[in-house]
Amino acid sequence: MSEFDLIERFFRQKWAAAPTQQAQAATDSIVLGIGDDCALLQPAPGQQLAVSCDMLVEGRHFFADVDAAALGHKALAVNLSDLAAMGAEPLGFTLALALPPARAQDAPWLDALSDGLLALAAQHACPLVGGDTTAGPLNLCITVFGQLPAGQALRRDGARAGDELWVSGTLGDARLALQALRGDIALPPAALATARARLERPTPRLALGRALRGIASSAIDLSDGLAGDLGHILAASRVGACVDLDAASNLIAVRACLAGASGPFGQDFWRRTVLAGGDDYELAFTAPAAAHAAVRAAAQAAATPVTRIGRIEAAPGLRPTDGAGQPLVLTAQSFDHFG
Repeated sequence: MSEFDLIERFFRQKWAAAPTQQAQAATDSIVLGIGDDCALLQPAPGQQLAVSCDMLVEGRHFFADVDAAALGHKALAVNLSDLAAMGAEPLGFTLALALPPARAQDAPWLDALSDGLLALAAQHACPLVGGDTTAGPLNLCITVFGQLPAGQALRRDGARAGDELWVSGTLGDARLALQALRGDIALPPAALATARARLERPTPRLALGRALRGIASSAIDLSDGLAGDLGHILAASRVGACVDLDAASNLIAVRACLAGASGPFGQDFWRRTVLAGGDDYELAFTAPAAAHAAVRAAAQAAATPVTRIGRIEAAPGLRPTDGAGQPLVLTAQSFDHFG
Protein backbone atom coordinates (compact mmCIF):
# COMPACT_ATOMS: atom_id res chain seq x y z
CA MET A 1 0.00 0.00 0.00
CA SER A 2 1.47 3.38 -0.98
CA GLU A 3 1.52 6.50 1.18
CA PHE A 4 -1.24 8.11 -0.86
CA ASP A 5 -3.37 4.97 -0.94
CA LEU A 6 -3.14 4.85 2.87
CA ILE A 7 -4.26 8.47 3.24
CA GLU A 8 -7.12 8.04 0.77
CA ARG A 9 -8.44 4.75 2.19
CA PHE A 10 -8.13 5.25 5.93
CA PHE A 11 -8.59 8.99 6.33
CA ARG A 12 -10.03 11.04 3.45
CA GLN A 13 -12.69 8.55 2.35
CA LYS A 14 -13.71 7.80 5.92
CA TRP A 15 -14.25 11.45 6.79
CA ALA A 16 -16.16 12.04 3.55
CA ALA A 17 -18.47 9.20 4.56
CA ALA A 18 -19.05 10.50 8.10
CA PRO A 19 -22.79 10.09 8.62
CA THR A 20 -23.53 12.68 11.28
CA GLN A 21 -24.82 16.15 10.53
CA GLN A 22 -22.38 17.50 13.10
CA ALA A 23 -19.43 16.09 11.17
CA GLN A 24 -20.66 17.49 7.87
CA ALA A 25 -21.42 20.90 9.38
CA ALA A 26 -17.75 21.17 10.29
CA THR A 27 -16.88 21.60 6.62
CA ASP A 28 -18.45 25.08 6.63
CA SER A 29 -15.19 26.58 7.94
CA ILE A 30 -12.99 24.59 5.50
CA VAL A 31 -12.34 26.40 2.23
CA LEU A 32 -9.90 23.70 1.08
CA GLY A 33 -9.10 20.46 2.88
CA ILE A 34 -7.02 17.35 2.15
CA GLY A 35 -5.43 17.15 -1.28
CA ASP A 36 -3.48 20.38 -1.80
CA ASP A 37 -0.22 21.82 -0.43
CA CYS A 38 -2.07 23.64 2.35
CA ALA A 39 -5.51 23.54 3.89
CA LEU A 40 -7.46 26.80 3.83
CA LEU A 41 -9.53 27.63 6.92
CA GLN A 42 -11.93 30.53 7.26
CA PRO A 43 -12.63 31.64 10.86
CA ALA A 44 -15.93 33.39 11.41
CA PRO A 45 -15.90 37.22 11.51
CA GLY A 46 -14.61 38.58 14.82
CA GLN A 47 -12.93 35.30 15.75
CA GLN A 48 -9.29 34.60 16.61
CA LEU A 49 -7.43 31.42 15.69
CA ALA A 50 -6.26 29.09 18.45
CA VAL A 51 -3.55 26.63 17.38
CA SER A 52 -1.90 23.80 19.33
CA CYS A 53 0.31 20.82 18.55
CA ASP A 54 0.92 17.59 20.51
CA MET A 55 2.95 14.49 19.71
CA LEU A 56 2.44 10.90 20.90
CA VAL A 57 5.48 8.63 20.64
CA GLU A 58 5.39 4.86 21.12
CA GLY A 59 7.19 3.84 24.30
CA ARG A 60 7.04 7.36 25.68
CA HIS A 61 3.34 8.24 25.59
CA PHE A 62 1.72 4.86 24.98
CA PHE A 63 2.47 1.15 25.19
CA ALA A 64 3.22 -0.82 22.02
CA ASP A 65 0.16 -3.05 22.57
CA VAL A 66 -2.34 -0.21 23.12
CA ASP A 67 -5.69 -0.64 21.38
CA ALA A 68 -5.42 1.18 18.03
CA ALA A 69 -8.84 2.82 18.29
CA ALA A 70 -7.96 4.13 21.76
CA LEU A 71 -4.68 5.47 20.40
CA GLY A 72 -6.48 7.34 17.62
CA HIS A 73 -8.94 8.77 20.13
CA LYS A 74 -6.25 9.94 22.53
CA ALA A 75 -4.06 11.48 19.83
CA LEU A 76 -6.85 13.93 18.98
CA ALA A 77 -8.27 14.24 22.51
CA VAL A 78 -5.07 15.66 23.99
CA ASN A 79 -5.07 18.38 21.33
CA LEU A 80 -8.76 19.18 21.75
CA SER A 81 -8.06 19.52 25.48
CA ASP A 82 -5.71 22.41 24.69
CA LEU A 83 -8.51 24.14 22.77
CA ALA A 84 -10.80 23.55 25.74
CA ALA A 85 -8.32 25.22 28.08
CA MET A 86 -8.44 28.36 25.92
CA GLY A 87 -12.23 28.36 25.56
CA ALA A 88 -12.02 27.66 21.82
CA GLU A 89 -14.16 25.58 19.50
CA PRO A 90 -12.51 23.30 16.90
CA LEU A 91 -12.12 24.17 13.22
CA GLY A 92 -9.97 21.25 12.02
CA PHE A 93 -6.72 19.36 12.48
CA THR A 94 -3.74 17.96 10.62
CA LEU A 95 -2.07 14.60 11.28
CA ALA A 96 1.62 13.81 10.79
CA LEU A 97 1.90 10.02 11.08
CA ALA A 98 5.13 8.01 11.18
CA LEU A 99 4.55 4.27 10.71
CA PRO A 100 6.87 1.26 10.90
CA PRO A 101 6.63 -0.64 7.57
CA ALA A 102 4.69 -3.50 9.18
CA ARG A 103 2.06 -1.11 10.55
CA ALA A 104 1.71 0.58 7.16
CA GLN A 105 0.58 -2.76 5.71
CA ASP A 106 -1.68 -3.71 8.65
CA ALA A 107 -5.12 -2.76 7.34
CA PRO A 108 -7.13 -3.87 10.43
CA TRP A 109 -4.86 -1.83 12.73
CA LEU A 110 -5.09 1.25 10.49
CA ASP A 111 -8.86 0.85 10.28
CA ALA A 112 -9.14 0.83 14.07
CA LEU A 113 -6.74 3.78 14.46
CA SER A 114 -8.63 5.95 11.99
CA ASP A 115 -11.99 4.85 13.42
CA GLY A 116 -11.01 6.04 16.89
CA LEU A 117 -9.53 9.27 15.57
CA LEU A 118 -12.35 10.21 13.23
CA ALA A 119 -15.14 9.23 15.62
CA LEU A 120 -13.90 11.82 18.11
CA ALA A 121 -13.35 14.31 15.28
CA ALA A 122 -16.96 13.87 14.15
CA GLN A 123 -18.24 14.18 17.73
CA HIS A 124 -16.62 17.61 18.03
CA ALA A 125 -17.07 18.77 14.41
CA CYS A 126 -13.31 18.88 13.86
CA PRO A 127 -12.42 17.65 10.35
CA LEU A 128 -9.05 16.27 9.27
CA VAL A 129 -7.74 18.84 6.77
CA GLY A 130 -4.25 17.59 5.92
CA GLY A 131 -0.98 16.17 7.20
CA ASP A 132 1.82 13.84 6.24
CA THR A 133 2.84 10.19 6.47
CA THR A 134 6.31 8.69 6.56
CA ALA A 135 8.12 5.50 7.52
CA GLY A 136 9.67 5.47 10.98
CA PRO A 137 9.05 4.62 14.63
CA LEU A 138 5.35 4.91 15.47
CA ASN A 139 4.59 8.56 16.14
CA LEU A 140 1.40 10.63 15.83
CA CYS A 141 1.70 14.41 15.75
CA ILE A 142 -1.49 16.44 15.52
CA THR A 143 -1.90 20.17 15.03
CA VAL A 144 -5.37 21.40 15.90
CA PHE A 145 -6.98 24.67 14.87
CA GLY A 146 -9.79 26.39 16.73
CA GLN A 147 -11.55 29.73 16.95
CA LEU A 148 -12.97 31.91 19.69
CA PRO A 149 -14.27 35.47 19.98
CA ALA A 150 -11.44 37.98 19.82
CA GLY A 151 -10.22 38.94 23.30
CA GLN A 152 -12.10 36.18 25.13
CA ALA A 153 -9.41 33.49 25.34
CA LEU A 154 -8.89 31.80 28.70
CA ARG A 155 -5.21 32.34 29.43
CA ARG A 156 -2.73 31.35 32.13
CA ASP A 157 -1.85 34.88 33.23
CA GLY A 158 -5.17 36.11 34.63
CA ALA A 159 -5.33 34.51 38.11
CA ARG A 160 -5.57 37.01 40.97
CA ALA A 161 -5.31 36.75 44.75
CA GLY A 162 -8.70 35.81 46.19
CA ASP A 163 -9.76 33.76 43.16
CA GLU A 164 -11.12 30.27 43.76
CA LEU A 165 -9.27 27.31 42.24
CA TRP A 166 -11.38 24.67 40.47
CA VAL A 167 -10.86 21.44 38.57
CA SER A 168 -13.21 19.52 36.30
CA GLY A 169 -14.08 15.83 36.38
CA THR A 170 -11.85 13.27 38.07
CA LEU A 171 -8.14 13.28 38.82
CA GLY A 172 -5.46 10.64 39.30
CA ASP A 173 -7.05 7.61 37.65
CA ALA A 174 -4.81 7.76 34.58
CA ARG A 175 -1.77 7.77 36.85
CA LEU A 176 -3.08 4.69 38.67
CA ALA A 177 -3.61 2.88 35.37
CA LEU A 178 -0.06 3.68 34.27
CA GLN A 179 1.38 2.40 37.54
CA ALA A 180 -0.68 -0.78 37.29
CA LEU A 181 0.27 -1.44 33.67
CA ARG A 182 3.93 -0.99 34.59
CA GLY A 183 3.52 -3.49 37.44
CA ASP A 184 4.19 -0.96 40.20
CA ILE A 185 0.81 -1.50 41.89
CA ALA A 186 -2.00 -4.06 41.63
CA LEU A 187 -5.57 -3.00 40.85
CA PRO A 188 -8.67 -5.21 40.85
CA PRO A 189 -9.92 -5.85 37.28
CA ALA A 190 -12.90 -3.48 37.51
CA ALA A 191 -10.78 -0.68 38.95
CA LEU A 192 -8.10 -1.20 36.30
CA ALA A 193 -10.68 -1.08 33.51
CA THR A 194 -12.07 2.22 34.79
CA ALA A 195 -8.64 3.74 35.33
CA ARG A 196 -7.34 2.51 31.98
CA ALA A 197 -10.25 4.13 30.19
CA ARG A 198 -9.23 7.45 31.73
CA LEU A 199 -5.64 6.90 30.59
CA GLU A 200 -6.39 5.80 27.04
CA ARG A 201 -9.65 7.64 26.25
CA PRO A 202 -9.61 11.04 27.99
CA THR A 203 -12.56 13.39 27.57
CA PRO A 204 -11.69 16.86 26.21
CA ARG A 205 -13.75 19.43 28.15
CA LEU A 206 -14.61 21.65 25.19
CA ALA A 207 -18.13 22.55 26.31
CA LEU A 208 -16.88 23.61 29.74
CA GLY A 209 -14.09 25.72 28.28
CA ARG A 210 -16.54 27.62 26.10
CA ALA A 211 -18.98 28.04 28.98
CA LEU A 212 -16.23 29.55 31.17
CA ARG A 213 -15.43 32.39 28.75
CA GLY A 214 -16.03 35.64 30.58
CA ILE A 215 -16.15 33.83 33.95
CA ALA A 216 -12.79 32.13 34.54
CA SER A 217 -9.76 34.35 35.11
CA SER A 218 -7.26 31.69 33.98
CA ALA A 219 -7.24 28.07 32.82
CA ILE A 220 -4.97 25.19 31.82
CA ASP A 221 -5.46 21.55 30.88
CA LEU A 222 -3.97 18.96 33.24
CA SER A 223 -1.63 16.88 31.12
CA ASP A 224 1.50 16.57 33.28
CA GLY A 225 -0.01 16.69 36.77
CA LEU A 226 -1.63 19.21 39.08
CA ALA A 227 1.63 20.47 40.62
CA GLY A 228 3.35 21.22 37.34
CA ASP A 229 0.39 22.47 35.34
CA LEU A 230 -1.00 24.66 38.12
CA GLY A 231 2.55 25.92 38.52
CA HIS A 232 2.34 27.32 34.98
CA ILE A 233 -0.69 29.42 35.95
CA LEU A 234 1.02 30.61 39.12
CA ALA A 235 4.18 31.59 37.25
CA ALA A 236 2.33 33.36 34.44
CA SER A 237 0.04 35.20 36.86
CA ARG A 238 2.77 35.88 39.45
CA VAL A 239 0.69 34.52 42.31
CA GLY A 240 0.60 31.50 44.61
CA ALA A 241 -2.04 28.97 45.62
CA CYS A 242 -3.26 27.01 48.61
CA VAL A 243 -4.52 23.59 47.45
CA ASP A 244 -6.60 21.16 49.49
CA LEU A 245 -5.07 17.84 48.43
CA ASP A 246 -7.65 15.85 50.35
CA ALA A 247 -10.45 17.47 48.35
CA ALA A 248 -8.47 16.82 45.16
CA SER A 249 -7.70 13.20 46.02
CA ASN A 250 -11.38 12.54 46.67
CA LEU A 251 -11.82 13.00 42.91
CA ILE A 252 -9.99 9.75 42.11
CA ALA A 253 -12.82 7.70 40.60
CA VAL A 254 -11.50 4.24 41.53
CA ARG A 255 -10.44 5.16 45.06
CA ALA A 256 -13.62 3.76 46.61
CA CYS A 257 -12.94 0.40 44.93
CA LEU A 258 -9.63 0.15 46.78
CA ALA A 259 -10.83 0.79 50.33
CA GLY A 260 -9.18 -1.82 52.50
CA ALA A 261 -7.08 -3.21 49.64
CA SER A 262 -3.53 -4.26 50.36
CA GLY A 263 -0.77 -2.13 48.90
CA PRO A 264 0.39 1.47 49.21
CA PHE A 265 -3.11 2.96 49.27
CA GLY A 266 -2.80 5.33 52.22
CA GLN A 267 -3.72 9.01 52.38
CA ASP A 268 -0.27 10.20 51.34
CA PHE A 269 -0.42 7.88 48.32
CA TRP A 270 -3.67 9.47 47.17
CA ARG A 271 -2.33 12.97 47.72
CA ARG A 272 0.80 12.27 45.67
CA THR A 273 -1.29 10.63 42.95
CA VAL A 274 -3.30 13.79 42.27
CA LEU A 275 -0.38 16.14 42.83
CA ALA A 276 2.03 14.45 40.41
CA GLY A 277 -0.21 12.30 38.24
CA GLY A 278 -0.55 13.13 34.55
CA ASP A 279 -2.77 12.32 31.58
CA ASP A 280 -5.99 13.52 33.24
CA TYR A 281 -6.78 16.11 30.54
CA GLU A 282 -9.20 17.85 32.85
CA LEU A 283 -9.31 21.63 33.22
CA ALA A 284 -7.85 23.52 36.16
CA PHE A 285 -9.13 27.08 36.30
CA THR A 286 -9.53 30.07 38.55
CA ALA A 287 -12.43 32.47 38.95
CA PRO A 288 -13.27 35.33 41.32
CA ALA A 289 -15.10 34.24 44.45
CA ALA A 290 -18.00 36.45 43.36
CA ALA A 291 -18.37 34.26 40.28
CA HIS A 292 -18.93 31.06 42.29
CA ALA A 293 -22.56 30.70 41.22
CA ALA A 294 -21.65 31.51 37.61
CA VAL A 295 -19.01 28.74 37.64
CA ARG A 296 -21.60 26.27 38.91
CA ALA A 297 -24.07 27.36 36.25
CA ALA A 298 -21.44 27.06 33.49
CA ALA A 299 -20.54 23.56 34.66
CA GLN A 300 -24.19 22.53 34.69
CA ALA A 301 -24.72 23.95 31.21
CA ALA A 302 -21.68 21.99 30.00
CA ALA A 303 -22.82 18.81 31.82
CA THR A 304 -19.37 18.63 33.43
CA PRO A 305 -18.77 18.27 37.18
CA VAL A 306 -16.40 20.78 38.79
CA THR A 307 -14.88 20.92 42.28
CA ARG A 308 -13.32 23.80 44.15
CA ILE A 309 -9.96 22.64 45.55
CA GLY A 310 -8.24 25.80 46.73
CA ARG A 311 -7.65 29.51 46.42
CA ILE A 312 -5.19 31.88 44.82
CA GLU A 313 -2.96 33.91 47.13
CA ALA A 314 -0.60 36.83 46.59
CA ALA A 315 2.48 35.08 47.99
CA PRO A 316 4.20 33.02 45.26
CA GLY A 317 4.39 29.23 45.47
CA LEU A 318 2.17 26.17 45.70
CA ARG A 319 1.09 25.34 49.27
CA PRO A 320 -0.64 21.94 49.67
CA THR A 321 -2.80 21.37 52.72
CA ASP A 322 -4.94 18.59 54.16
CA GLY A 323 -8.71 18.82 54.48
CA ALA A 324 -8.38 20.74 57.76
CA GLY A 325 -6.15 23.37 56.18
CA GLN A 326 -2.95 22.11 57.77
CA PRO A 327 0.21 22.44 55.64
CA LEU A 328 1.59 19.30 54.00
CA VAL A 329 5.18 18.64 53.00
CA LEU A 330 5.22 16.54 49.82
CA THR A 331 8.05 16.11 47.32
CA ALA A 332 6.05 14.66 44.41
CA GLN A 333 6.69 16.42 41.10
CA SER A 334 4.86 16.43 37.80
CA PHE A 335 6.09 14.65 34.69
CA ASP A 336 8.95 16.21 32.73
CA HIS A 337 10.17 14.60 29.49
CA PHE A 338 13.72 15.76 30.19
CA GLY A 339 13.62 15.53 33.98
